[in-house]
Amino acid sequence: MRAQRSPSRLEDRLGAALRLATTTGDDAALRLLADADALDRRDGLAALAAIHDLSLAPVDRLGGTERWQHHPAVAELRLRLEADLVAHLDQLDAETDWDLPDPDDAVDSMRRLARLDAVPEVYRWLAEEATFDQLVEFLSLEGGPDGGFDDLVALCQVGLSGRAKLVLGRNYWDEMGRGDERCVHTVLHEQLARALRLQAVPRAEQPVEALERAVLGSFLVLSRAHQPEAVGALGMVELQAGPRCRWVLKALQRLDAPAGAVPFYAEHAEADPRHGKDWLDHAVTELAADPRWARGMVRGARWRALVSRRFFDAALLAVRGAAHDGTVAAAPARPAGSSSAVAASPRKAS
Repeated sequence: MRAQRSPSRLEDRLGAALRLATTTGDDAALRLLADADALDRRDGLAALAAIHDLSLAPVDRLGGTERWQHHPAVAELRLRLEADLVAHLDQLDAETDWDLPDPDDAVDSMRRLARLDAVPEVYRWLAEEATFDQLVEFLSLEGGPDGGFDDLVALCQVGLSGRAKLVLGRNYWDEMGRGDERCVHTVLHEQLARALRLQAVPRAEQPVEALERAVLGSFLVLSRAHQPEAVGALGMVELQAGPRCRWVLKALQRLDAPAGAVPFYAEHAEADPRHGKDWLDHAVTELAADPRWARGMVRGARWRALVSRRFFDAALLAVRGAAHDGTVAAAPARPAGSSSAVAASPRKAS
């Protein structure tokens, strides 16, 4: 069942106010949201994701609402919701007993953090036990190891220089298929989606942990104050994606998945270990010379580790059929071919 919705949810009020302001030019409803409160964590995260959409989503999907991205009320609401997110992450962080002998050593700390939960239980389960429909359901929710990662890297590198900028630039060039449109990672994901008939899971049907994971990435790259945390969090994506993709490939092989499903994960299984090593050895090493950057990068890496752990635990429960405050859409039947597939759009992954 779809999670029950209330007309007083902040997410819905924000959407209605943005549409009204766009069609009539009247921003009165928007101004009323400056000090509005979310009903719960899900509502707050969904509203924050909608605000981030104004800066990150394709313009042709926004229907003109993007013109309000810097409206004072939207900016005030965003500031409060992001402060709530940071407070929540810092609380989780403080409650976690990290095994980091020298938290100020960014390279060693991130290497240790990357080894924690390097291959979450859900990936081993996919490779060894999951049905085809369960695999499709999980991949629809996961959105790929770095769906939208190209945009995140592009924003993260703004203002950097030296080796760090070069590392992120090379990473972006790989995301762009090294100049070959057929190999662009978003194109490979679209091919995967057609082959498996992946369905984009509406935010209302995602576990709250999935919203948290997605919003972390968009928040960090849009907040200049948290650029060190962004470098740390995105570095964790690269350090951990390779092994996880290899387990997805095992699942695809075991379940005799269509050939079009393979290239996306095969590319990441091969490229991401190299990306992670370069990110750590060059970008993090260079930036960590500044203690503020060192602390921030490790903080971002810890945040990413926390939201990932929560997401993968929730996703495993969801695809096994456990109840959640938002349910995952039922997976489609296994396709006989890919000609009538409905492609899911890669979501921002954090």
